[in-house]
Amino acid sequence: MKRESSERIGHVILMRGKETVTVPQVHAGDIAAIAKFKDVHTGDTLADKASPIVYPEVVWPEPMISFAIEPKSRGDEEKISTAIQKLIEEDPGLRYEREPQTREFLLSGQGQMHVEVAVSRLKRRYGVEVNLHPPKVPYRETIRGTAEVQGRHKKQTGGHGQFGDCKIRVEPLPRGGDFEFVDEIFGGAIPKQYIPAVEKGIQEARARGMLAGFPTVDFKVTLYDGSYHTVDSSEMAFKIAGRLAFRKAVEQAKPVLLEPVMNVVIEAPEEYAGDLMGDLNSRRGRVQGMEMKGSTSVIRAQAPLAEMLSYASDLTSKTGGHGNYTMAFDHYDEVPVNLAEKIIEAAKSERTGQDEDDE
Repeated sequence: MKRESSERIGHVILMRGKETVTVPQVHAGDIAAIAKFKDVHTGDTLADKASPIVYPEVVWPEPMISFAIEPKSRGDEEKISTAIQKLIEEDPGLRYEREPQTREFLLSGQGQMHVEVAVSRLKRRYGVEVNLHPPKVPYRETIRGTAEVQGRHKKQTGGHGQFGDCKIRVEPLPRGGDFEFVDEIFGGAIPKQYIPAVEKGIQEARARGMLAGFPTVDFKVTLYDGSYHTVDSSEMAFKIAGRLAFRKAVEQAKPVLLEPVMNVVIEAPEEYAGDLMGDLNSRRGRVQGMEMKGSTSVIRAQAPLAEMLSYASDLTSKTGGHGNYTMAFDHYDEVPVNLAEKIIEAAKSERTGQDEDDE
């Protein structure tokens, strides 16, 4: 076996429904069971030490559907990860990961039934009960225009006050450019020790976004002027000034919402091709092309992730279970204005609800 560890084999069993039959040996093509292995996992090869044959590993298909997963009770939070990792050792077709932007834990598999069976095993074997729901879409925000603004923070209290003042220019970067900060301060308008604080304030603000609380990306900030006070200025004051400047700038720089667009490859019998392409168009998808593989149509398209969250079950329904697909992230693109407004309103309502819960 590939782990190069030794295992002791006791009884070799053939399964016949609920009955078991002990046999002295099995032949090619037989399916047998052996109990009480210590270090054997799905995909391993068992072989005699004198003839250490290792068969090629099974290539597991990419998951087709993902669900956000959360425990029904807070006491099970720590148990979930351990239990799911044990399931994945048995079934490498499952995947469990955390979406860094939405902070959701996602359980992915080959279909809804696959994931639901895994969830039932969690309850039956490990006593962990969970809820499944569609994952959140990791939207982002960006700008289409430029702006020059001033961020000024001044607060007078007893003793030392707070003073930070910065002027910045924001402009869009090509898609995928993320964030760039340029220091063009000349002549000590802002002391060097406070410049990183301005950038930090902008970084913190862009992580929360302005439109709907999604991270702001693909823009450049140039810090070109400002002022300070020899007594009242501090890193905190300039961090707040940077945050204020960012918010003003984004408001003036034509902010827009971005959504992830996926590359989708669908395989289905030829007679379903027309209906599937029409369905993709209704999901705001763009068909890139179609080819034939025998009697199977292979459709290549791009579609927004938001429109594909329930596609696995829909494809099964439309093709009578004869279709399958793969999906992978390709790029971010602007959300149409009418849809963006609904997404922004929903995000604001959700944040308001969370704030009320926190109180």
